[in-house]
Amino acid sequence: MPNLQLDVPGTHSAASKKHLALLMSWTYAQTMSVDVRRVSVAIRDLGEGGAWRVADADGEPVPVAVMMLDIREGRSPELRREVARALCAHCVAVLGLREDRINVEFTQHAGDEMYHPALGGYSPDWTPGER
Repeated sequence: MPNLQLDVPGTHSAASKKHLALLMSWTYAQTMSVDVRRVSVAIRDLGEGGAWRVADADGEPVPVAVMMLDIREGRSPELRREVARALCAHCVAVLGLREDRINVEFTQHAGDEMYHPALGGYSPDWTPGER
């Protein structure tokens, strides 16, 4: 943990997804003050018609991307907004997604709900004010 998941409409090259994963990992690590080795990124191509949202109340569904961020608890709303905006900007730049069609959701976890064997087990404690 943290686990960053991105479901995207259409298909994208492995090279583009690898580049995006690198950008997302470093941006997340620097913004949230975590070890970049703890960040995992999953980018799933859902194909044409894989994810939809009704963008206008009177309109038809439009293709969207959904980003789910499983993060450590205690991050302020301002910090979560900062990382969400930066990650969305990467999705726009690398995959050509429309920012207004990316939904971002956060799920917050305690350190003992994130286990990483290669880095000694549970995530270290984090307290607001470290950033």
